[in-house]
Amino acid sequence: MGDRFDAQRQWPLPDEAATAALASRVATALDDDGMVLYLHGPLGAGKTSFARALLTALGVGERIKSPTYSLIEGYTAGARPAWHLDLYRIADAGELEWLGLDALADPAAVVLVEWPERGAGALPAADLELRLDYAGHGRHGLLRAFTARGRELLSRLR
Repeated sequence: MGDRFDAQRQWPLPDEAATAALASRVATALDDDGMVLYLHGPLGAGKTSFARALLTALGVGERIKSPTYSLIEGYTAGARPAWHLDLYRIADAGELEWLGLDALADPAAVVLVEWPERGAGALPAADLELRLDYAGHGRHGLLRAFTARGRELLSRLR
C-alpha cells in the first residue's frame, strides 16, 4: 500500500436517501476508535446532509445544526465526542486559533470537517476523505483512506 490514495471506493448517490445510507454504513463500520473525515465538494453537494446522517446514525439524539456560522458544533455520539466543523467562512487557518481545537485530537472523537482546505495546518490529519460531486441530477461519492485506521474502516464497508 505505497500510494497515499491506494484505498478508495466510489458510490453513486442518486438522492439524499442514498447519501444518508452511505453515512449510516460508515457509522456502522466505525469501531471504538474515532475518525477524522474531511468532506469535500462544491456548495450543495451534500456535505452537511452526509454529516447530519452520520451523526444521527452514531446516536446523536439532539438537533444537528449546520456549523456554517458557529464554525464548530460539538455532540455526544454514544459514548464518544463528535465534532462537526464547517470552515467555508474561514479565510486563513490562523482564524481557528481561538476555537480551542485541542479537543479534536482525542483519538476516540469523530471529527467531520467541511471545507478542510481552509483550515490546513490547524486540523488533525484525515483518516478518510469523502469527495462529493454532482452527477446528473444526483451525486457521486469517492471515499479515500489516508491512514491505517481509515483503510480498516474502508475495508469494513465492502
